[in-house]
Amino acid sequence: MFKRLILPFAALVMGSGSLMAASGVERDSATQKTRYMLVIHGGAGTILKSQMTPEKEAAYKAGLTKALEAGYTILKSGGSSLDAVEAAVKVMEDNPLFNAGKGAVFTNEGRNEMDAAIMNGKTLQAGAVAGVTVVKNPITAARAVMDKSQHVLMFGPGAEKFAKQAGCEIVDPSYFYTEDRWKSLLKVRAADSTKMQLDHDSTIQHKPATKLGVENKDHKFGTVGAVAIDKQGNLAAATSTGGMTNKKFGRVGDSPIIGAGTYANNATCAISCTGWGEYFIRLVVAKTVSDLMEYKNMSVADAAAEMIMKQVPKLGGDGGLIAIDKDGNIAMPFNTAGMYRGSVTADGKIEVSIYKEN
Repeated sequence: MFKRLILPFAALVMGSGSLMAASGVERDSATQKTRYMLVIHGGAGTILKSQMTPEKEAAYKAGLTKALEAGYTILKSGGSSLDAVEAAVKVMEDNPLFNAGKGAVFTNEGRNEMDAAIMNGKTLQAGAVAGVTVVKNPITAARAVMDKSQHVLMFGPGAEKFAKQAGCEIVDPSYFYTEDRWKSLLKVRAADSTKMQLDHDSTIQHKPATKLGVENKDHKFGTVGAVAIDKQGNLAAATSTGGMTNKKFGRVGDSPIIGAGTYANNATCAISCTGWGEYFIRLVVAKTVSDLMEYKNMSVADAAAEMIMKQVPKLGGDGGLIAIDKDGNIAMPFNTAGMYRGSVTADGKIEVSIYKEN
């Protein structure tokens, strides 16, 4: 069972594996402007302290902190939540530690195919790209789709052509190569040749997998994302990913699907998800959290927990999400061993965490 926590943000301990929430936004009596906040994630999965070196843990925390600083600088100066979430995600896309942009994992064919989405809570405008291979920062391409086209989602070569015309930085595919990701692909390929699938009933013997496609093998969902509320009280969400190691057949997950992995609405909340995308798509997780808040008057904490701690596991999926509501309450539920996550409040206080027990 999970317990709902609502605490002043300064007192928040960022470590609950099931839920975190905070009343972090206050109204300045003089200006009546909302105090701003930014929350980010760098993926959820089997992230164990016992398997992490001190150096790598420090590197992840430094990467999260740098992303928070980039978004906070914009919010502090009166910039928009849209600009803040894009900036934060770009920092993580440029960091090879995270499965997005430079750190994107390899497909079965040895390519890096990236997806991203962004949404404006004030207008409900959204933009997304999927299957791009030469766009340095997919989140910027998603922003361009939202701002410079009449569409919401563009895919593959067409999305790349549009991104180039829109002024996004285009790079050679070799830019995305990292030795660690390549080794991961080779390891999964080897296992894939003798792939076995275990039934959820532990008393059932292993049996050959009967479905073609992607299997949750690496258990580390490296999707990155950010949600924010700015001084004007506007919400925004952004998500970017390299997908799953060894993915096949042009598989696309939940990240670029508006309402599944990414959603923002000033009337309710902003959400960015990370996890086994097929389940988040089937449950339309991000939009459902918003709907539970709007139509059932649930808090962001309870609505997020309903989806991540109950509905997603019920189908056999796992992962987590970050969310912030129109009043600045936040939730960071995840049903995995860990989730890279962090937040920064109007006073500039940064909190970053990785493991469930923090």
